[in-house]
Amino acid sequence: MPRRQAARESAARTIARSLPIVPVRARGLTIEGADGRRYLDCLSGAGALALGHNHPVVLHALRKALDSGAPLHAPGLATPVEDALVAELFGTLPAGLADRARVRFCGPAGTDAAEAARTLVEAATGRTGIMTFTGAHRGTTAGALAASGHAPDVRAARPPARLPSSRDFRCPFGVDGSHGAELAARWSESVLDAPGPGAPLPAGMIFEPVQGECGVTPAPEDWMRRLRRITAARSVPLIVDETRTGVGRTGAFWVVEHSGVTPDVMVLSKAVGGSLPLAVVVHRDDLDVREQSDREAAFHGDFRGNQLAMAAGAATLAHVRENRLAARAGVLGARMLARLRALSEEHSCIGDVRGRGLMIGLELVDPDAVPDPAAAERPEAHDPRPAAPELAAAVQRECLRRGLIVGLGGRHTSVVQLLPPLTITDEQSAAVLDRLADAIGAAARDLPRHLAGRSGRPPGQAGPPGPLGPSGPPGRPRRARGHGEAPG
Repeated sequence: MPRRQAARESAARTIARSLPIVPVRARGLTIEGADGRRYLDCLSGAGALALGHNHPVVLHALRKALDSGAPLHAPGLATPVEDALVAELFGTLPAGLADRARVRFCGPAGTDAAEAARTLVEAATGRTGIMTFTGAHRGTTAGALAASGHAPDVRAARPPARLPSSRDFRCPFGVDGSHGAELAARWSESVLDAPGPGAPLPAGMIFEPVQGECGVTPAPEDWMRRLRRITAARSVPLIVDETRTGVGRTGAFWVVEHSGVTPDVMVLSKAVGGSLPLAVVVHRDDLDVREQSDREAAFHGDFRGNQLAMAAGAATLAHVRENRLAARAGVLGARMLARLRALSEEHSCIGDVRGRGLMIGLELVDPDAVPDPAAAERPEAHDPRPAAPELAAAVQRECLRRGLIVGLGGRHTSVVQLLPPLTITDEQSAAVLDRLADAIGAAARDLPRHLAGRSGRPPGQAGPPGPLGPSGPPGRPRRARGHGEAPG
C-alpha cells in the first residue's frame, strides 16, 4: 500500500513519508498497523482527536445520529444535532464572551474558519487587512496564508503586517524573558499608531496563544493581556486562534482562560468536531453585520452542515467538560514537562523544553556549536545554539522503531512535538516518556553522523571544542523550562 500510494499520490504526502504506517485499527492512544505492530499515537490527528481514536462516547453519538434517519448534511439549517452542539459550545465559552456570542459555521477546516474570521472583521469594521505574528499558521488557502506569519511568497491583495511574536526561546530581539515580550508589545503598538494615510488601522489582529506549527511556543500571558488592551483602545477586533489549543488541551477548556483575555473572535476547529472535519467561528454579536450575509453565505461553502461532525463534537465537548479532562491535562502535562526538563539535563542536544498542558515540544540543537561570545557578555542576551532538524528527524525515526508516533515542527523542523489525547493514562504517559527518552539517547549516541550533512564535518568527528560543556557556556546555563516558570 505505501508503494502504491507513492506511485499514485502527490509528493505532498509529507506525513506518510516520515511515518510509513498502514493503520488498520485504533483505540484511544493505540494504533495497530497492517504488520501487526502497535504504536502509541502522540499526534492525535494534529490535535483533532481530543479523546483519542474511536472513543466510545463519540462512536455512540455517531451511531445515534446514523440510526435516527436525520439528514447527514444540512448546510445552514437548524437541526436538533446542530442545536445540541451550539448549546454545549455556549456552555464552555470564556466569561465575557458567552453572554454576547454568535457562532457561524463555515467550511470544515481551520483554514476556512480563519478566512471567515477575516471577512467577518473586514465587513464589521469597513477596514481591510489583518495583523498577524511571525511563526503563525492558519492553513493553506491564499487568505489564510496571508494571515500567517511565514508566507513571504503569497501575493495577497491586502498583505498583512507581520509583527514579531513574543517567545522565550529564539526571541526575535535576541533577548530573554520579559524584556523581549515588552519589546514585542511596543512594536505592535507602534505599528498600530503609525501616522499617515498609508498606514490605516487593520480590520483585526489574530494570534495563537500557543503556536503549534511554529514548534509549540506559548505566548507570555502578560504579553497577551497587553495586546488585548492595545487592540481594545483602538477598536481593533482581537481574533484568537484556538484551532489546536481548544477543548481542554492546555489545561483550561480554552487557552485564553489562562490569561483572562476575552477575545472578540475565536477560531475553532480540530477537536471541536470530535475527530471529524468541523470549523466554527465564535464572535461578539455586534460584529454580525446583516448586509454581508449573502456574500458570506456564498463564501462559507456547502460543507458547513456535517451532522455527524456536529454530533461527535457535541459528545466530545460534553465528555471533556463532565470529566474535567482540561484540569487533568494541566496536571499531567506539568508532570510530563518536569520529567522532560530533567531529561534535558542529561542530553545537551535538547535546547529547550516548552509547552502547556498536553501540548509539548522539545527543540533539538547542535550541542557542539559555539554561541556568539559578544552576546554572552550581555546579561539580557539569549543566544541559543543552532537548530538541528537532522537530529529531530532521527529522534522521530527512533521513536517509531520503539512504537511511538511523534510529530515534528518549528521553523527549522527541529521540534519534537507531543499531542497525546486528553484521555491518556498515567501509565501510558510514563510509557511515552520512556520510549522518547530511549529514542533521544539512541539518536544522541550517533549525533556526529546525524549532524554531518549540515555541519560539513565527517561522521565520527566532533565539532570544535570551544567553551561549551555539556550544559552550555560558562555563566549561562542552558535553560529548559515549561510555560509558567519565571523568565530570565
